[in-house]
Amino acid sequence: MNYTTESLDNPTGSPGDRILFLLKTKGAASTTQIAQALGGTAEAARQQVQKLLAAGLIEGRQQSASGAGRPRQDWTLTASGHGRFPDTHAQLTIQLIGSVRQLFGEEGLDKLIGQREAETRQQYLAAVAGEEQLVQRLATLAALRQAEGYMARLEQDGADWLLIEDHCPICAAAQTCQGFCRAELRIFQEVAGSEATVTREEHLLSNARRCVYRVRAAA
Repeated sequence: MNYTTESLDNPTGSPGDRILFLLKTKGAASTTQIAQALGGTAEAARQQVQKLLAAGLIEGRQQSASGAGRPRQDWTLTASGHGRFPDTHAQLTIQLIGSVRQLFGEEGLDKLIGQREAETRQQYLAAVAGEEQLVQRLATLAALRQAEGYMARLEQDGADWLLIEDHCPICAAAQTCQGFCRAELRIFQEVAGSEATVTREEHLLSNARRCVYRVRAAA
């Protein structure tokens, strides 16, 4: 059964759901950190962790000791844990991309990606039309991506802004054809405009746990 991000982010959802969402959005966490996030006791968090561990949804990861004592063990999502978050018809998408390649070659696939890029660009630019401030455009972009299932949010980092996407609903398609990712980066730059530069700092397809884009205003 797949969970929606809404149910996993629901403060009234089950503790297990909330732990999965925490690890998805914040990365590896210790039992103590999980207990603090849930607002419960360490024992209650430990029980929930054991249930998720037994279900194969999380796994332990030893952290290097920073001083005396044993190394700390953090918990992180397994592939099955990541799989509890929705992926947009992954297998069908892969099959369709394979069929396009077979019937029309790489040139035909490039045209398909170009068409999707054009439609997305039109939608995003229309949404930010009239928004003069960079932060307004980025906030709208994050809202669009969140609605599309990317678990997106905007955070300030000093003078820069970070567009953080904790989930990729088209990950299977992007793994099969990375042209989808290149198209997204170009569109983000157009939304930001000439007054800023957009660079990708973390990439799910480069073994990162999420995608992060840094938006730096021009000097």
